[in-house]
Amino acid sequence: MHRYRTHTCAQLRAENVGDTIRLSGWVHRKRDHGQLVFVDLRDHYGITQCVIDTDSPVFQTVETVRPESVVIVTGRVVKRDAETINPKLPTGDIEVRVDSFEVESAADVLPLQVAGDEDAGEETRLRYRFLDLRRERIHQNILLRSRVIASIRNRMVDQGFVEFQTPILTASSPEGARDFLVPSRLHPGKFYALPQAPQQFKQLVMI
Repeated sequence: MHRYRTHTCAQLRAENVGDTIRLSGWVHRKRDHGQLVFVDLRDHYGITQCVIDTDSPVFQTVETVRPESVVIVTGRVVKRDAETINPKLPTGDIEVRVDSFEVESAADVLPLQVAGDEDAGEETRLRYRFLDLRRERIHQNILLRSRVIASIRNRMVDQGFVEFQTPILTASSPEGARDFLVPSRLHPGKFYALPQAPQQFKQLVMI
């Protein structure tokens, strides 16, 4: 079995019932139902519900772990009862009975909640941007932007356009814009300037 995962948190379906699998991701939510604790595990692809009972040797670890901790879960896929199926999730027909629960990175108390749409205020969101980027709406915006740019690029290539990375065609020529310094892999300790917009090369290439 792979060290970190056999599936993503969006892959498991009813046909996987009975399989022993491994998932890795962030602890999205935790719900304590007395004899059972439910953990929604999230990765880039989706969410899978994991469940553990109080008799498990790893119950204490699950009970104390905080949201946004990075964990590895190994367990068996089981079908949910009809009344507990969640039609809003692609993985809503199943859950994972946890046999092993490893904490790769324990999170502190969060300054803003990743799960849900709580308005934490712009100042807090920007200060903790690495958390804000994990929230569902922002995450979906990033993916949408990627798909739009990929679609534009593919349509232009299909029509015969050629994409050139112009900074690799020239050396730095200061024009008032701020240069970016890039470390050289071939010459340790040396840097080269990355020009901002060598328009003359774009025009020559077009000609």
